[in-house]
Amino acid sequence: MEEELKCPVCGSLFREPIILPCSHNVCLPCARTIAVQTPESEQHLAAGGGGGDHADKLSLHSETDSGYGSYTPSLKSPNGVRVLPLVPAPPGAAAAPRGAGPASSSLTCPQCHRSASLDQRGLRGFQRNRLLEAIVQRYQQGRAAAAAAAKCQLCDRSPPEPAAVLCEQCEVLYCAACQLRCHPARGPFAKHRLAPPPAHPGAPGGGGDGGGGKGAGGGRKLPTCAEHDLENYSMYCVSCRSPVCYQCLEEGKHSKHDVKALGAMWKQHKAQLSQALNGVSDKAKEAKEFLVQLKNLLQQIQENGLDYEACLVAQCDALVDALTRQKAKLLTKVTKEREHKLKVVWDQINHCTLKLRQSTGLMEYCLEVIKENDPSGFLQISDALIKRVQVSQEQWVKGALEPKVSAEFDLTLDSEPLLQSIHQLDFIQMKFPFSVPPVPLLQLEKCCTRNNSVTLAWRMPPLSHNPVEGYILELDDGDGGQFREVYVGKETLCTIDGLHFNSTYNARVKAFNSSGVGPYSKTVILQTSDGELGLCHFLNEKLQVSPLLMQSYLSFSLSTVAWFTFDPSSAHRDIVLSNDNQTATCNSYDDRVVLGTAAFSKGVHYWELHVDRYDNHPDPAFGIARINVVKDMMLGKDDKAWAMYVDNNRSWFMHCNSHTNRTEGGVSKGATVGVLLDLNKHNLTFYINGQQQGPPAFENIEGVFMPALSLNRNVQVTLHTGLEVPQSVKQPKLPNN
Repeated sequence: MEEELKCPVCGSLFREPIILPCSHNVCLPCARTIAVQTPESEQHLAAGGGGGDHADKLSLHSETDSGYGSYTPSLKSPNGVRVLPLVPAPPGAAAAPRGAGPASSSLTCPQCHRSASLDQRGLRGFQRNRLLEAIVQRYQQGRAAAAAAAKCQLCDRSPPEPAAVLCEQCEVLYCAACQLRCHPARGPFAKHRLAPPPAHPGAPGGGGDGGGGKGAGGGRKLPTCAEHDLENYSMYCVSCRSPVCYQCLEEGKHSKHDVKALGAMWKQHKAQLSQALNGVSDKAKEAKEFLVQLKNLLQQIQENGLDYEACLVAQCDALVDALTRQKAKLLTKVTKEREHKLKVVWDQINHCTLKLRQSTGLMEYCLEVIKENDPSGFLQISDALIKRVQVSQEQWVKGALEPKVSAEFDLTLDSEPLLQSIHQLDFIQMKFPFSVPPVPLLQLEKCCTRNNSVTLAWRMPPLSHNPVEGYILELDDGDGGQFREVYVGKETLCTIDGLHFNSTYNARVKAFNSSGVGPYSKTVILQTSDGELGLCHFLNEKLQVSPLLMQSYLSFSLSTVAWFTFDPSSAHRDIVLSNDNQTATCNSYDDRVVLGTAAFSKGVHYWELHVDRYDNHPDPAFGIARINVVKDMMLGKDDKAWAMYVDNNRSWFMHCNSHTNRTEGGVSKGATVGVLLDLNKHNLTFYINGQQQGPPAFENIEGVFMPALSLNRNVQVTLHTGLEVPQSVKQPKLPNN
């Protein structure tokens, strides 16, 4: 409210406020500084108005005696409101001659910049806003009382020092010395918000009486008419929108105006103001809700920014890892090429050295033979020796004295396209062309068969940036034949009717966009046979399989293998997911709950959770829950979850905060906890390191369940899905026919 009580010119609380014709208020001293009037009118007003009213009637003097045409003051209030002076007279306009009567004078509103002409009464012609003056006086008194009442709550002095700040988190008032000593702006107090001391209950906005004092004018002098000083206001002129006195109606300008009783108009305007305030209050409520929305938006932007930063770092690290691996492969090729060249050169060196040694020896031997003087002895060996020399000469054929390999490597790496791609690497929003979409992920928990119809569901992988314009679902003929398109569209759920009974269908899906068609998903096998007898008849009559193979196939077909991850959208905000949402940790020392992305209502399902980290002997809880389970307490403490919580020595089953079946044997780092949900038998069983932990934990459970886990910051768990059901689980037996 304080801003409403400040003058737009001086920026201080109003002093003797007057009401301008535009309904805005201004201090009387400030009005004197912004009013503009000529010297001629000043002399006239001074001569006719008397010395006592001179201060109220005079306006701002011009800097010269040549009239206000050359005076253009430039004023600006501390609140930043620009104050406009009277528009100067056009050039060439003659100044009014002395004695020709008062020149026009005016005052410009500093808020709406409307000009108001002053009459012979000057500023006294404007009404005093006594109500605003009273509110300002009451506000100043309340503020002084509040400043005197706010005392430090931790001072040892008597009396305590005045409070300087209030910690909104601690809800404690501190003086400056105690704040530095007991509440420093570091450590755990670094994020606390320090605010000014609260207002006194009697101050404006502090919960005190905000009324107008002791009744209608109680404790204050009743306002008198501006034109008739001895008369009080008694009526309200509807035409002029101002209170008037009795003499104004009898002999003043309001004699022919429409007037009404002052009290009646007071009540009527109060009712109108209250109604308008209700509208403003509704808008203020909407504004508060909008602020909450904006603050939530800030938090979401912060979280999304962190997610995208983590994604960007992961993608860049993956590129770096791929480049590092490729660099290692290329270096291996260079090493092999170098070793090959070195081996060839060394072999050639060894071969040439051997031949050179042999030729040198032969030459030396021949020289010694030539030195002999025995002709008969020479002729005995000369033919053979000549042939040897000729053969030795023939060994040095053309090319024999040339290197078999060059020193240059015939390896050329063209990294320019990759370097350009790295330089052009950017986010792909609003950029074309796009890459083809990635592989869709089949949601096996939502895929099902009913009679001779099948339903398939799929989704795109998380953090997929390439746009998807539609999907193509393909199905074979139920007899191992070719795939054919059965659906093309944007939906991610499709039901196909009119299939053959007792048939096995293969289905797959792919996505497409303007850049092309993406790769196929994994193939899912769907059996339209509804029931064990129909499937056995199909296997026996149509496929002619052996009973043992039929038993194995039936066991495989009746068990549902579900693939899922932790769900970041429904997890508590303290849960931190990584490893493609398969590893869960927590930022809080309190237990927090995270759910899986799958929902089960029938079938047999098994998954495991590997304990990656286990510090200070916490007790995480594993199990199943409804979608609306409470997420800020241990799993199983409400009626929406069924769980086993375990420490390093023993475990308990818990539902509705009821603990049962204490069992020896706990978990540690590296342990594996298995969860078996058998909705055919409607029970839940737990395993630790492959051994069943106690009896079946819960029985007669029905409905839709989601895998669930609760942990605190001392535990890290990794989820493993798509696992075979443990062998201890017996499948339904085949009939003996």
